[in-house]
Amino acid sequence: MKLSYHGHSVVKVETDTHTILIDPFISGNEACDLDPSTVKADVILLTHGHNDHVGDTFEIAKNNDSLVVAPNELAGYLESKGLNAHPMHIGGAHQFDFGKVKFTQAFHGSAFTEDDGTMIYTGMPAGILLTVKGKTIYHVGDTGLFSDLKLIGEMNEIDVAFVPIGDNFTMGPEDALIAADWIKAKTVVPVHYNTFPVIEQDPEDFASKVKTGKGKTMAVGETLEV
Repeated sequence: MKLSYHGHSVVKVETDTHTILIDPFISGNEACDLDPSTVKADVILLTHGHNDHVGDTFEIAKNNDSLVVAPNELAGYLESKGLNAHPMHIGGAHQFDFGKVKFTQAFHGSAFTEDDGTMIYTGMPAGILLTVKGKTIYHVGDTGLFSDLKLIGEMNEIDVAFVPIGDNFTMGPEDALIAADWIKAKTVVPVHYNTFPVIEQDPEDFASKVKTGKGKTMAVGETLEV
């Protein structure tokens, strides 16, 4: 399985049979190296409804006839717009043909802002545990530090965790280091930083301070094998 990072919280997972995109914020994300008109995705996984995470889901899903897996209210909204969406909720897991998905809690908000400024409530935000052929990827999503991250780490053998470090809207580096200790992933990759001035951080400094597992920064477009 190949994992690649594409700026902000965008992660691509490539298996033998499927290409999976998580939170495909491409347009408006100057750090992203993907093109929403040409990127391939069999599946799109969404952590929550904020525009910088839903991103280009509509265009990508329509171009590829992608299945979109999202928290219940967000999935319902996407279905109302003509997408093929599978609704889930926190604590729930489902075995798909591409792998197993389980949504975890995240402490954040979730609303999608339409072009006319209308804000649509999209349910509770979440993190995502994706398990494919015995390997588990944890996309923590946008969240502050919370103690059940320790329980998630105890219940799952996590190979790679994508952890937000930007501060202001999510955990900052200090709290993210505590989260990394609790999650106990073999590899910890910082995400959700440097997209906007208010979330500027030093990912190398964060990675060097990870004590539990290996901290690793990923350049945009870089691939990691698991």
